[in-house]
Amino acid sequence: MSAVEHSDTTAWIGTLRAARSRGRLRLVAIMSALVVLGVLATLMTGPTLTTPGQLLRIFSGHDVPGASFAVTELRLPRATLSVLTGMSFGLGGVIFQTLLRNPLASPDIIGISAGASAAAVFAIVILGWSGAAVSVTAVIAGLGIALLIYLLAWRDGVSGARLILVGIGLAAMLDSLIAYVLSRAPSWTLQDALRWLTGSVNGATLDEALPLMLALLVLGGLLLARRGNLEAMRLGDDTAAALGVPLARDKVIAVMAAVGLIAVATAVSGPIAFVAFLSGPIAKRIAGPGRSPLIPAALVGALLVLIGDYTGQHLLAGRFPVGVVTGALGAPYLIYLIIRSNRTGRET
Repeated sequence: MSAVEHSDTTAWIGTLRAARSRGRLRLVAIMSALVVLGVLATLMTGPTLTTPGQLLRIFSGHDVPGASFAVTELRLPRATLSVLTGMSFGLGGVIFQTLLRNPLASPDIIGISAGASAAAVFAIVILGWSGAAVSVTAVIAGLGIALLIYLLAWRDGVSGARLILVGIGLAAMLDSLIAYVLSRAPSWTLQDALRWLTGSVNGATLDEALPLMLALLVLGGLLLARRGNLEAMRLGDDTAAALGVPLARDKVIAVMAAVGLIAVATAVSGPIAFVAFLSGPIAKRIAGPGRSPLIPAALVGALLVLIGDYTGQHLLAGRFPVGVVTGALGAPYLIYLIIRSNRTGRET
């Protein structure tokens, strides 16, 4: 190849990379704008409508009678928690789906969310705990169940299909445990346990959002720092190893970070159904091939929780927690995936 041809090729590659970078930034900007619009809709809508002008006055430090309390004490914590939990679920879910190369490999399918939920229900009903104690219990249980699933699925390595099957089996056992504990719950704790299990951002406070924000900054930043290696793992372990990716170390880091995000989010808001499951596939379809789905999945998760909460609070006949709405959205997609997997299995 001549020097001129080499120069032309280098320039073409540079132009292609710049175009892909601009496309990625444009996508993130559009999705971020949609998240901001969702937050504004949450801040403005309630029993009384708050105008954009009133919002500006409130956040400038002025007291607006009839609006300041509703916005700062009720709607702002709700919107903040919706965004943080959605981003945590979305990012944690897409990490599992990326590493195991299977859209069914979601924390709420393979038992991690069920483990955190079972521990929280046990703490509420049997131990009579509440608040931070329940949250810490849920986080520890989520991490413990993830480790147990990994150990049970280990056989000269961990295959995606085996881990999913083990996780589904453990999830069924944990769901049975939850049902048993609820059947023995007295009426004064039953409602608390059921409300937690549904997945909700009702009654959110900014103090509750702080631990989740810290977890998202630390663990999410850790995952984004290894985004290139995670993308290589999507091509298969052999290809990733040939590209120089330290598989053992990066897999452990990615899994632990994803489990941490899911566990902390579940501890704060309860197991909001199917957000982790839906965010990754939607983000990959939006981002297109060859682009990392991590940031899009986090933004899709935030949008799902914002839209689900807004729909449950303002667009339906009654008021429903966000977990009810996202569960209604995710169940048909889960059935579709299972049917498609069965058809693929018969054709091969």
